[in-house]
Amino acid sequence: MTIYYDIFETPFGWMGLLASDKGLRNTTLPQNSPDICYEELGPEMVGAVQDSDRFDELRQRIIGYFEGDPETFEDVPVDLEDASEFYLAAWKACQSIPHGETRTYGWLADQAGNPRAPRAAGQSMARNRLAIIVPCHRVVASDGSLRGFGKGTTQLGLKRKLLNLEVGQFTQQI
Repeated sequence: MTIYYDIFETPFGWMGLLASDKGLRNTTLPQNSPDICYEELGPEMVGAVQDSDRFDELRQRIIGYFEGDPETFEDVPVDLEDASEFYLAAWKACQSIPHGETRTYGWLADQAGNPRAPRAAGQSMARNRLAIIVPCHRVVASDGSLRGFGKGTTQLGLKRKLLNLEVGQFTQQI
């Protein structure tokens, strides 16, 4: 199986995309440098082929999103065969959250078929490999507060900026 990648600059920073012939396998959150994206795309980068043309349409849509376009990515083909059924259901439910809105981890668990598993829903978001495509920044705690994002709490500022961008309150670039 051939793996392809692209690393490009957005208004929020550098992003990386990784895909197979079946679909997108991994993305990064915006980073300060292409090197960080390369590292964050993980071990599948070994032997991966850089192919900017393959990602042209998606790249333009992502850049448009960061410029304030109300973009959704539910139609992007993905290759997540190695994920559990619950995670796949949670990621699909997350993609259904409308641009500019939020839902709770409890809602996500319910939509994924297990209403008593909000912590598992949280773990599915923590293990989301398709940042922005699966908009996990739209998932918040039951009290409306922001919880983990970007492998813990280190990117909560970015989560807030993405939410503000989506409701048209973002006025400065990162």
